[in-house]
Amino acid sequence: MSASSAINSSIFILRVFPGLGQYYPWFSIPFSAIYAMVLLGNGLVLHVIRTEPSLHQPMFYFLAMLALTDLCMGLSTVHTVLGILWGLSQEVSLDACIAQTYFVHGLSCTESGVLLAMAFDRFTAICNPLRYTCILTNRRIIHFMVSIVMRSAVSILPVIIRLKFFHYCRPHHLSLSFCLHQDLLRLVCSDIRFNSFYALALVVCTLLLDAVLILISYVFILQTVLAIASWEERLKSLQTCVSHICAVLVFYIPIIGLTMVHCFGKHLSPLVHILMGNIYILFPPMMNPIIYSVKTEQL
Repeated sequence: MSASSAINSSIFILRVFPGLGQYYPWFSIPFSAIYAMVLLGNGLVLHVIRTEPSLHQPMFYFLAMLALTDLCMGLSTVHTVLGILWGLSQEVSLDACIAQTYFVHGLSCTESGVLLAMAFDRFTAICNPLRYTCILTNRRIIHFMVSIVMRSAVSILPVIIRLKFFHYCRPHHLSLSFCLHQDLLRLVCSDIRFNSFYALALVVCTLLLDAVLILISYVFILQTVLAIASWEERLKSLQTCVSHICAVLVFYIPIIGLTMVHCFGKHLSPLVHILMGNIYILFPPMMNPIIYSVKTEQL
């Protein structure tokens, strides 16, 4: 076996809270509870939407896709995070790490696309209510969903595939309890310019573009609402958007925080990086079922 293939088939070490290994059994209790909330909460949302005919509407179809995305995000990281805390294993193979990287980044892109679709749903319902059912037909919703999944699944493949063929010459210690593209790149001695520039372009063309379009949709929604004469009707219209606005904030604030820490927080404690990483993968999936259960009467 060549040196290159030996390196690429090697093991990577994950970590949760370095230096605090004796407390892992205690940390495992809240983390296990959070993952249980993620899996049960999103599973319950899916079950209610599937079994309740009155919820078979565009808004709830998109909510079901959001819950499924959050459920998959939880499933894609639970085995590594709890595996470390329960003392099972801190090791992960390169292939498993690349696969997890693909799902984590792909699901983030999917969630961003779903939030954009939900913004379009609210925009149509408020700004063009008479044509709502004509615009958001079941067929068009399916097209939206397939487009979102295909964008996420295909767009990140070039950088994910290249991870398999890089030369990992630095110590195989990852900074988080799960695998991320930027974390793996830190260990590479090969030319990573393509991955760096492509990843940046992908963030701009997906997450950033989705955020801008969501913001634009709410500018139009606000214009329409302010044109309504009755204060009661204004509040009623805006209340239908509260859950979605909360979901957008819950998704984008951790991403912005994690990006800032990775770019400008080299001097910060590793615990800050780990904390932001866990918030990034756990906070949105945990909070979305709570947000929609509290703010949506039908649920």
